[in-house]
Amino acid sequence: MTTDSTPAGAPPDPTRLPGAPTLPEAALHVAGTRRPAAAGATRPVVDPATGHLLMEAPEADAADARAAVAAARAAFDDGPWPRTSVQDRARLLERVADAIERDRDALAWLETLDTGKTLGESRDDMEQIAQVFRYYAAEARTMRGEVNPVPSGAVSLTVHQPVGVVAMITPWNYPLLQASWKIAPALAAGCTFVLKPSELTPLTTLRIVEMLEEAGLPDGVANLVTGAGGTVGAALTEDPRVDLVSFTGGIVTGRAIAATAARNVTRVALELGGKNPNVVLEDADLDLAADHALNAVFFHAGQVCSAGSRLLVHEAAHDALLERLLERTRRIRLGFGWEDGTQMGPVISPEHLAKVEGYVALAQEEGATLRVGGGRPTDPRFAGGTFLEPTVLTGLPHEGRVASEEIFGPVLTVETFRDDDEAHAFASSTRSGLAAGVFSRDAARAMRLAKRLRFGTVWINDFHPYYPEAPWGGFGESGIGRELGREGLAEYQETQHLYWNLEPAGADWFGPQD
Repeated sequence: MTTDSTPAGAPPDPTRLPGAPTLPEAALHVAGTRRPAAAGATRPVVDPATGHLLMEAPEADAADARAAVAAARAAFDDGPWPRTSVQDRARLLERVADAIERDRDALAWLETLDTGKTLGESRDDMEQIAQVFRYYAAEARTMRGEVNPVPSGAVSLTVHQPVGVVAMITPWNYPLLQASWKIAPALAAGCTFVLKPSELTPLTTLRIVEMLEEAGLPDGVANLVTGAGGTVGAALTEDPRVDLVSFTGGIVTGRAIAATAARNVTRVALELGGKNPNVVLEDADLDLAADHALNAVFFHAGQVCSAGSRLLVHEAAHDALLERLLERTRRIRLGFGWEDGTQMGPVISPEHLAKVEGYVALAQEEGATLRVGGGRPTDPRFAGGTFLEPTVLTGLPHEGRVASEEIFGPVLTVETFRDDDEAHAFASSTRSGLAAGVFSRDAARAMRLAKRLRFGTVWINDFHPYYPEAPWGGFGESGIGRELGREGLAEYQETQHLYWNLEPAGADWFGPQD
C-alpha cells in the first residue's frame, strides 16, 4: 500500500493503515487535568519499524513531576480513594478490565506502533492485562487481616493499609503490560500514583490513564508525566512525598534509584532484568526444546526481561538440537507488526540496535562463531526501521562478558555442558537470576536441577508463561520484591498492628498517681 506522500516500495505511514486507531491525546495528566508540559517542550515518538513520526509527546521536567506528586499526595491524604471500600475498588478494576477487552484491537495497534511487535503479540498482551485487573479486583474483594492470639481482655489485629503515594517508572518493551502490573495492585490496595512511561513508548500508557478516568477514578489518584528518566524519573525518586518507587528497567538505573530512595528511606520495588539460561538435558524432547528455545529468544525480538538468550545444551544433544535451531532460525520472517505472516519485528531504536550489534561483535571477539544472522536485513522496505536478523552464535566461552550480560535482542548463544553439576555451574554464573528453563523427560531429575537454580522463575519443559496468580521477580541483581500474585499486592501495602484493651485500667508500673 502506498499513499500520495509515500514513495513506491517504501513502507506506509502506519497511522493511516486500515484498522489503525486514533492516537491518544498527547498530554500530561495531573490532578484530573490534561495539559502540556509546563515549559512547553515536546519529544518525538517514532515507529521503530518504519521511522514514521507518531506524535510529539510532552517533555515534562522536574517541576511537572513535583506537581504530579503533589496531586497524588493530596488525593491520598485528603481524597476519597484510600477510604473507598474494597468492593468499590474491585468494581472499578473490573470496569477497567471490561474497557481493555472492549478496546483490545485499538490498544494492540497502539502497542505495535510504539514497540514494533506483531499485532498477535500485542493482542495477547491485552488479554493478559485484562486478566491482571480482574485478578486484583478479586484480591481486593478477599483482602483480610488476622486476629492475633493475646491474653483475654484485649484484641490484637494485623491489618493492611495502602503504602501511600507510588512513583511508577515503566520500560519500553511491554509498556501497558508492565504498567498494569503496578497500577492494578496499587489501586486494589488504595494507593495513589504518578506514572512515568518510557519516553520511547508512551501511547498505551496515555490511553490507560484516560480509561481510568472514564471508569470513575477520582481526580489525582492516577497522574501521568512523560519525559526523560534522568529528569522526570529522578525528580520522582528524590521527592520525599513519595512512599514507594516501583521501577522496571536496567540494573544501572535500578542501582541509582535505590541509592536515591535510601536517602529518604523510601521503599523500592525493582525488577531489573536477567541473564536467563535455558538448559537442555540429553534426554529432552529435542523438537519441543527447539520450539521453546526459538520462542525464548526471538519473541518480541528478544526484548523480554526473561528472554532465554543463553542456551545450555548437553554435549550429547548439541549437534542434533543445533541443526534444528539453525534451519528454523533461517526461516523466521521479519516484517512489520501489522502484516500477516510477520514473526519478528524490529528492536526499539537505533541506539539499542547499535548496542545489540556490539554484543554480536564482542561475542566473536571472545571466540564465538556466528552461525546465522548477525546483520541488518537488506530488503529496502526495512531501511527506515531498526531491524536485526535473528542471530545464533556457538562456541561462546562460559567466562566471557556475553555469557553473563543481558543482550536484550534477537541473539541466541549456544554452549555445551557435560553433566548436571556443570549445567548448574554454568547457569548460575550470573548474578541476575530472573528466569531459567530446564528441558528433560525425567521429571524428578528436572525438578532437582530446577530447585538448585537460584532464579525467581524456573520453567520445566516450557519457557515464558506467567500468570497473575503467581509472583514474578528475581534473585540477586534481578531486583527487590515481587510483582503479581499476593506478593505483588503486598508491595503496595503497609502492615499495621491494632491493639484494643477491652478491660482498661490504670498503668501501675510507676505506682498510683497522687
